[in-house]
Amino acid sequence: MSDKSEVLVRFESVQKSYDGEVLVVKNLNLEVARGDFLTMLGPSGSGKTTCLMMLAGFEPVTHGKITLAGQPINNVPPHKRDIGMVFQNYALFPHMSVAENLAFPLQVRKVSKVDIEVRVKKALEMVQLDQFGGRRPAQLSGGQQQRVAVARALVFDPALVLMDEPLGALDKQLREQMQYEIKHIHENLGVTVVYVTHDQSEALTMSTRIAVFNDGVIQQLAPPNILYECPDNAFVAQFIGENNSLSGTVKEVKGKNCVVDLDGGGTVQALAVNIGGIGSRTKLSLRPERVEVNPVSGSLPNVFEANIKELTYLGDHIRTRACICGQENFIVKIPNASHHALLHENTKVQFGWSIEDCRALDG
Repeated sequence: MSDKSEVLVRFESVQKSYDGEVLVVKNLNLEVARGDFLTMLGPSGSGKTTCLMMLAGFEPVTHGKITLAGQPINNVPPHKRDIGMVFQNYALFPHMSVAENLAFPLQVRKVSKVDIEVRVKKALEMVQLDQFGGRRPAQLSGGQQQRVAVARALVFDPALVLMDEPLGALDKQLREQMQYEIKHIHENLGVTVVYVTHDQSEALTMSTRIAVFNDGVIQQLAPPNILYECPDNAFVAQFIGENNSLSGTVKEVKGKNCVVDLDGGGTVQALAVNIGGIGSRTKLSLRPERVEVNPVSGSLPNVFEANIKELTYLGDHIRTRACICGQENFIVKIPNASHHALLHENTKVQFGWSIEDCRALDG
């Protein structure tokens, strides 16, 4: 985040414990800029939802301070924090019409009837439901209900919108469609969003930045492309996207690069990203789409013979599972336009990759 960005949300040394002993969130320091779309991503129990609940005011902070627009909010009740909230279960009032659901947060804030009418109409148009104001939530599809929930969170122009697994109840196709709708709403309005999910593709699609949580600690905070292409540690490499992990021991360190003896046999040249000295354990991270099949002789520093175990046709690419360097489940994604006609199960090929695409991380 640049120095010029205005910080809207700040977590300062925030900790959370439910029993006074085990910390669910450990010394969190995090800034969210105005207009940011920050996703808190991680497995169940990693602390991401707890952070969102503390920010919303539904959970007290055990230690530390949270500020919103420069003001401490630790002791401010949820309804006075100027925060919109979208839940997985929509949380719409079933006895109210769509328009009445959207009007409710405005009525609570004592907005005039004329303004309420204008804002509700504008919010319905924003989510393309301007013809559905008179319907009850039960008369809408899941996707339409979720759009209403998003519109309700935005209708009173909050400083911040929090979204807790909002697409988890939708089917795959609808979920993907809603990802782009929420992304476009964010881009058009410039609203600040803090989003929680365990779905990595969802995070990669929508976010300006992603905070990857594990065991109550942010493992890496970066834009989606940096997180995928340049993971800082083995956890992030495994959690974001599909990844080949090869274990070994550092044999040699040469500037930015290193040489690793693999446990399953063979020696690999890799980028020395997060390793100890010579003799330390490391895990190599290599994305399946970065592996070349039968590379031109001498074109790549790392070339090994592989035995193809399985080929799966997935339309735009062929997913190949092979045995290489003692690794039984080495995955290579081969574009549909190239090579796959030459591949057959139980045949041998050569796989190769560059130093830059192979990252030596913590062991």
